[in-house]
Amino acid sequence: MADMNNLLSPEELDALTVGIEDGSIETDTGLNISALAIKHDITNEDRSLSMNLTAINLINERFVREFRVGVLDVLRTTARVVTSKADIMPIQDYMAKLEPPLALSTVNLHPLRGLSMISIEPAVIFACLDNFFSGFGGSKISLQPDRNFTPIEASIINIATNILYGALQEAWAPVMPIRCETVSTDINPQFIEIAEDSDLVIVNRFTLDFGGEVKGNIDIVYPYGMLKPVRELLSSRVQSGDQEKDESWRNNLRSATIDAELPVKVVIGELETTFKKFNEAQEGDIVYFRKDEYARLYAENTPLFDTEVGTQGSQMAVQIIKPLAPNA
Repeated sequence: MADMNNLLSPEELDALTVGIEDGSIETDTGLNISALAIKHDITNEDRSLSMNLTAINLINERFVREFRVGVLDVLRTTARVVTSKADIMPIQDYMAKLEPPLALSTVNLHPLRGLSMISIEPAVIFACLDNFFSGFGGSKISLQPDRNFTPIEASIINIATNILYGALQEAWAPVMPIRCETVSTDINPQFIEIAEDSDLVIVNRFTLDFGGEVKGNIDIVYPYGMLKPVRELLSSRVQSGDQEKDESWRNNLRSATIDAELPVKVVIGELETTFKKFNEAQEGDIVYFRKDEYARLYAENTPLFDTEVGTQGSQMAVQIIKPLAPNA
């Protein structure tokens, strides 16, 4: 008899193998034999687990606006900042692309759990340093991999990092309040650890163009596991349209345009005539036309209001009666 712990004895297994090999026992007779099987490693994160990168991209757009203003106010330089779409990749693939020296910081984004990373390339640091001391920011400098940043360069890095923290906190504010805190810094990515080698991260790259050939990248890297607990919050913010509510930007736009001068004209009436009659017109001739109920106020040839013409003291004036619908 076969052992109770085995379904088949060794002799039966041998006989089954021989039968399969010589064709006396049919194979592929089970159910769903044409079903496609996909290998799945349950120890590895799946990048498709409902992470809404649309919300992250909107946060990045707000960050760009805030960061550009901060750089101009503090570092006395202007730079064109372009953001790439957020990308998800294994952290080992991302780290393999980094070349020291870099201004690397591990950051705690309270109340999110885990550590994020910020990477600033030397080109950004030296362009900011040059502009800060009234230079042109156009110098390209090559550094040795083991070259540390000088105290002055480290000061510029701290200033840039503080600007970045402020912009990042403002960018996240419509979603949730965060507070940035530096945990550690280094120049070599080998000594930075925010996740295991096989873990996924969300890489957000911002390219700063200082003119000429001087360009550099700033990367903000979130571990995938850090944002998973708030993915529903990110999704709800996109669906509710909260990302469009940027009152600060709206108020700044209003303040910048409210005092702009705008030429306007008021048309009492219009008539059509021939070129012959117009050319024969002389001083003292009377031209008849039908007057509309209201005079019309135009700005840049766009009709805006119906008005009544009158006087105010010794000045000619118009009184606005009603606004006009577009294309009226």
